[in-house]
Amino acid sequence: MKEIIIGQNDAGQRLDRFVSKAVPLLPASLLQKYIRLKRIKVNGRGADRAYKLTPGDTLQLYINDEFFERPSEENAYLRITKPDLDIVYEDENILLVCKKAGQLCHSDEEGNAAGTLIAHIQAYLYLSGAWRPREENAFTPALCNRIDRNTSGIVIAAKNAEALRILNEKIRLREIDKYYYAAVHGRVSPPSGRLEGYLFKDAAKNQVYISEKSIPGSKTAILEYRTVKTAGALSLLECRLITGRTHQIRAQLAHAGYPLLGDGKYGREKLNRQYGESSQALCSWRLVFSFKSDGGALEYLNGKEFRVGRIDFVEKYFNSN
Repeated sequence: MKEIIIGQNDAGQRLDRFVSKAVPLLPASLLQKYIRLKRIKVNGRGADRAYKLTPGDTLQLYINDEFFERPSEENAYLRITKPDLDIVYEDENILLVCKKAGQLCHSDEEGNAAGTLIAHIQAYLYLSGAWRPREENAFTPALCNRIDRNTSGIVIAAKNAEALRILNEKIRLREIDKYYYAAVHGRVSPPSGRLEGYLFKDAAKNQVYISEKSIPGSKTAILEYRTVKTAGALSLLECRLITGRTHQIRAQLAHAGYPLLGDGKYGREKLNRQYGESSQALCSWRLVFSFKSDGGALEYLNGKEFRVGRIDFVEKYFNSN
């Protein structure tokens, strides 16, 4: 329990508005609930949320200590009372979640943390009791892979330190295969194949460039693709990443002459306008655990495959044919 004595500068404010400032991590719905349950008291008694504070009032706040911390990316999960997750698979070690297009995996430079995928995952585990941050000395549930803000699809989260170590190692060794669906402009020729090149990232522009030859600072970029379906001037490709580079699929397909539908950075604005799309048609839709070395505590996942159920752009453009 914490006590706050109201001074002259804080007088005249509504009880609920003052507490929302004094306890910035406390969600609004939980604040109102605590007032109703009299876990927030004024001068030892329950009070209405609209009560106007006066100098000398003493607030008794029966609220967990963690809600009094300063807001940050690390504690953004505390502000979420109803996690919004599309769970593909879950066990005691891992969580596979289908991220929505438009959602950030982690907070951006502007510090928008409460709506991120990792915040919702941590809130889900915290509220379910699977993760008790006050009892953990170091570990925090973490993402093992990321996808672009406007790309949808499967993201892997580790629920404990051993799982995080193993998954990071398996990703490094390329023992987890990630397959993407991409809707592109044009009929791809040949209909299946392999794209290889060198990718250079311009960090200032957050944009990458593909070159046929190695240049200073570039990295090898390799992907395999096959045409799944065609519909008019569009093709649906399944792409398998051999290397996992920033914006790799978007940049390599555009470089090959087949930009993604809706891609504003690497695509063709004129073509995108014809379809009214402003977000790239790209989804990490299938994940296969293909361990070639011992999987340790996660060996039971070896050979297992997980898929996204519904993909908007696939249903919109390719399911009618």
